[in-house]
Amino acid sequence: MTSPETSPTVDDAVARALEAYDALTGLGEEIDEEWSYVNDLATAWRDRLDEVASARAGAPLSPEADAAIDRAIDEVGRISDPHRAIDWLSTFPQVTLLALGDTP
Repeated sequence: MTSPETSPTVDDAVARALEAYDALTGLGEEIDEEWSYVNDLATAWRDRLDEVASARAGAPLSPEADAAIDRAIDEVGRISDPHRAIDWLSTFPQVTLLALGDTP
């Protein structure tokens, strides 16, 4: 979350989400048989989130959207099972995009 002196922006929120996504991806990569799938999926969603961040760089983000993204980040941060991480590799970016007001 941003400090009270600064307004949250879309690109800052996406950057925070992508940090959490990298950790989630790393957890999913622990399953050797799923490595290619995990990385293909992660690449596709990372590219989509990067597109949104670039297109809306500097755009203000509502406090509600900022809080929703922080809650999603917190949720994926609690995942410790690699199989569950793989499940969330599609869910988390979609939740993030929904909070940003973009269609997945």
